Amino acid sequence: MQTDAIDFREESPFKVVDTFSHLRLSDVASLAEVLACLDDLHRRDPAHRFLCTLDDLGQCCYTSMHASEDDLLQPEDDDVEVDFDDPVSLHAHEARRLTHVLAQLDAPALRREWRDLADARQSAQADVDALVAMNRDPDRVLAHDDVVYVQRLPAPRNDLLIAGLPNGYFSADWNVFQNHALIRHLEASHGYRFFGIGASWLGLVRAQAPVVDEARRLVDDLALIYPSEDAAGATKAWSDLAGLLTARRTLMLGYTENFAQ
Repeated sequence: MQTDAIDFREESPFKVVDTFSHLRLSDVASLAEVLACLDDLHRRDPAHRFLCTLDDLGQCCYTSMHASEDDLLQPEDDDVEVDFDDPVSLHAHEARRLTHVLAQLDAPALRREWRDLADARQSAQADVDALVAMNRDPDRVLAHDDVVYVQRLPAPRNDLLIAGLPNGYFSADWNVFQNHALIRHLEASHGYRFFGIGASWLGLVRAQAPVVDEARRLVDDLALIYPSEDAAGATKAWSDLAGLLTARRTLMLGYTENFAQ
């Protein structure tokens, strides 16, 4: 895996996500390589938290740009003049926006409950099957691109990392507040830490793979927010997923209307 450092104050040959981009990873062979890189960054720089991109980098950045235009995510001083040719001015602008999104996600009045997610997007058996397929081979989440960007963010908690790349733009997707509700619940109830986001998928990881009972409790929760019209098919799929998860630390979850496609 090739690792290139990025400093927003210096001209970069790469098309970075924003001024919080810290590393560009290319020739990535597996998700395990990315997670090892993130773990190393956490050890060496405990003052920051790190978020990586996952599937379809271009689409992820595009929908994040539009998701960030939500009135709830726009700071009141967003009309301050910004010199986009000056990296320091641009970084200050992006830092103001990040600070505002962090505060909004943490505002009790704006928080969503994870149990409400089932009614926030249409779900079908194809979605449940897609969850099983992706978690059987989580390296697939990187198959669309040969590049991963790592964002270094001044987020006070892991669940708030989504403020660094807020997503959930289309009306049939889970929006950033709903994604945050899911991330919070999975960390508090199941020990999964949010580490990455793509155009359709969220990536989470545990310190160790869940044991059988933990995996079963997890899929029982997931079945509530990914309902299926096929009871028999869903029962088998959730059982398969529980078995898969006991062998790995990662959990990949789709958040868009068409993540199964």
